[in-house]
Amino acid sequence: MKIIGKWMGIVLLVLPTLFATNIMAQDSKKPTLEDLLPGGETYRFAENKWYQWYGDAACLELGIDSIKGTWAVNGLGAKAGKEFTAITLEEANKLLAEKELGKLQNFYSAKAINAPHGAVAGILLQIDPLLLLNTSKHRILIDWKKKELIWSQPRPAQAANEDWNEVSRHLAYTLDNNLYVMTRDGQTRQITAEPEGIVCGQSVHRNEFGISKGTYWSPKGDLLAFYRMDESMVTQYPLVDITARVGELNNVRYPMAGMTSHKVTVGIYNPETQKTIYLNTGDPTDRYFTNISWAPDARSLYLIELNRDQNHAKLCQYNAGTGELMGTLFEETHPKYVEPQHPIIFLPWDNSKFIYQSQRDGFNHLYLYNVKGELLKQLTQGEWLVQQIVGFNQQTRQVIIQSTEISPLQSNIYSVSLKDGKRSLLGDSEGIHSAQLSGLMGTHFIDRMSSPACPRSIKLLSTNPKKHQEYTLLTAKDPFEGFTMPSIETGTIKAADGVTDLYYRLVKPADFDPAKKYPAIIYVYGGPHAQMVTGGWQNKARGWDIYMAGKGYIMFTLDNRGSENRGLEFENVTFRNLGIEEGKDQVKGAEFLKALPYVDANRIGVHGWSFGGHMTTALMLRYPEIFKVGVAGGPVIDWSYYEIMYGERYMDTPQSNPEGYKNGNLKNLAGNLKGHLLLIHDDHDDTCVPQHTLSFIKACVDARTYPDLFIYPGHKHNVIGRDRVHLHEKITRYFEDNL
Repeated sequence: MKIIGKWMGIVLLVLPTLFATNIMAQDSKKPTLEDLLPGGETYRFAENKWYQWYGDAACLELGIDSIKGTWAVNGLGAKAGKEFTAITLEEANKLLAEKELGKLQNFYSAKAINAPHGAVAGILLQIDPLLLLNTSKHRILIDWKKKELIWSQPRPAQAANEDWNEVSRHLAYTLDNNLYVMTRDGQTRQITAEPEGIVCGQSVHRNEFGISKGTYWSPKGDLLAFYRMDESMVTQYPLVDITARVGELNNVRYPMAGMTSHKVTVGIYNPETQKTIYLNTGDPTDRYFTNISWAPDARSLYLIELNRDQNHAKLCQYNAGTGELMGTLFEETHPKYVEPQHPIIFLPWDNSKFIYQSQRDGFNHLYLYNVKGELLKQLTQGEWLVQQIVGFNQQTRQVIIQSTEISPLQSNIYSVSLKDGKRSLLGDSEGIHSAQLSGLMGTHFIDRMSSPACPRSIKLLSTNPKKHQEYTLLTAKDPFEGFTMPSIETGTIKAADGVTDLYYRLVKPADFDPAKKYPAIIYVYGGPHAQMVTGGWQNKARGWDIYMAGKGYIMFTLDNRGSENRGLEFENVTFRNLGIEEGKDQVKGAEFLKALPYVDANRIGVHGWSFGGHMTTALMLRYPEIFKVGVAGGPVIDWSYYEIMYGERYMDTPQSNPEGYKNGNLKNLAGNLKGHLLLIHDDHDDTCVPQHTLSFIKACVDARTYPDLFIYPGHKHNVIGRDRVHLHEKITRYFEDNL
């Protein structure tokens, strides 16, 4: 949540409404891949509506051809639930036409806000009812009550990474590898002029440590912090574009584990003086700078510094005017790794205190500090974790969080008292919830929920636990109503350590016959920061899982140790030996399957992508007596080929952990292949480079084993769009032919 002085609330709407497509009476039939997968011609997903707040009093629904509002609470002379129309598409386009600013086809676009030419509509609301419209060429503010156009700004052609500040109305953006700022009056200024190999204003450290962007406006938008990444010393990795008659070389800077890494610095640009200073952090070699946040008065900038070993973090404060270090507030260490993911957040009613998130007690929790770096209190604790801070109710002085307190499978919304730490559940106790707080005070929230039986529910609720206010905005129908669907079960088994409970999901065919013997397929991911089994819609079963169950397979997924939302010890048990303990847990899952009377123990397959591709390949090689068929997508084969930030966090360097890298190198096991293994890789994969799969194929040739290979040209680390249906048809055929 952003707190912007007098502003009542800041919202940007950029996503399309996801209406259930072609919902009509159906003959009883099974869904196809076209129905189940994004990119499919008849892809079906639950009805959705997108709401944003009008201050603390009401919310607005962005429709195709109009924007409508619903009062959330009694106020402004309206009763709860009363609807009104803010503006129609016709009215908005009339205002645009008067200034020759283009035309909106509708209030939606599939393109993101930082797309260079996407016709994107958004909403920005302050005390005055302002609507932000983004066409392909202009950014426009409209007063939707007076039906007046009050301001516009051109959108630079080919601009990327757009970052617009709603107070100053300055725009930061990038062209190629350099950073620019357009002021509110339309003046364009080039902030950096760097050669190839130096990137400014973009995400750094390969999007690890919670980094998702490269520019950070101060609260009032009068200063811009930005990343400058010098990767000129990083080895270039060759990718080949085959769309040209003569294949063209596309080099990417890819720092592999144990090799030379890039160097990052942080600059601060002042649009008024047009000057830039850089933080005096010292030599940036082998150091990471992350979780950037501004002090409320913008006089200083905070960031977390992490060493290359990623076991020592420092919260540092820098003077925003001089770039000098003002102090290190505190430090945090761990024998395995420290993984900062969240910037500090100041209390909106007290600029002298902030909340810091840490796993120091084994689970991610909230800690209240003062600006001297003194710990005042731990706000949350227990064997569950805070997933994120949603915002604050300033009236009750409570922080609103999303947590796993009820179950590791769930995400629920709680209010937490800053006074005594008392927590109160807000909304239903089941399912996966996300919250969007109202305006400046945060007195209400839009609650989006899904549960195993409910594809989507949207409600308005109070963030004050003493006030039970609820108004239902949407209860979506099952998008597969009328189809023959499989049954889904969840449960737990013990991990390979004999102690830890692991959650699984089991999908059975709709016409399941316990007297039959079915082939089974394990879908696996298994790596950090991912959870495959949840308490959300269909327990997070994938479309392909549903499809394969419809074809007569038992589909099984197990979240092994090392995966997300179970605490630090659960996650870091895999440290320095990725794939080993995870594999042992997956074998326990396979043993559970084999013990089921309706599973054919001789027909068990496995499929996964990325880390799941590594797991699939490893399981086929380490346990050939169990797994007969595997399809590994974008697999990590040798961790020494993987990038530094992720790879070294979990494996250390190849130099310091040669045994771990040897054990995790699947080329060394190529001779163990007994069953059918298909490897699929994208030729432009810059996350898990093609060298992984190609080197494994060479190792298999040398070992006289015979995997299969399929390449998707033009894709990166996953297959998206229409080709995604082709991908899953390819995977399906492989299991049909061999399992």
